[in-house]
Amino acid sequence: MAIYNIGGSEVKGDASEAMSELPQNRTLMVEKLTKEPPIKPEVIEGLKSIEEVFEHFSPSVEMEFHDSEGGSRKETLRFKNLGDFGVKGITGQSEFLKTLTAQKEQNQKIIKQLKTNKLLQKALENEEYKTALLNAINSLIKELQENK
Repeated sequence: MAIYNIGGSEVKGDASEAMSELPQNRTLMVEKLTKEPPIKPEVIEGLKSIEEVFEHFSPSVEMEFHDSEGGSRKETLRFKNLGDFGVKGITGQSEFLKTLTAQKEQNQKIIKQLKTNKLLQKALENEEYKTALLNAINSLIKELQENK
């Protein structure tokens, strides 16, 4: 090992080691933040936080959603922080996904009612009551569609 006058010492690394470990208080994130690869890759310096990286690259993605009737809908999702990649972040940006979430919640409420409401269970067992209930529900649906 050579000693230098500046005050440093040369530390030779092991030649077989291709990568060094990150310190335990650091995290390395590698992610593609643009849709298309750059024509000429460049090194971006001076970005000190994740927020600055998101602000610089402004990542976004075009999504095409398909509904149960076969229709499609395009939406652009934009990511401004790591939270935008979670379920709430993505759903909060998409009207289509908000609608699906609302439908899911309504279906869960109906299922809960079907499982716990004894009066409703008895009504569904009797064919006459079941028909009357279906007629009432269909009337409500028709009224809602007319008032849209």
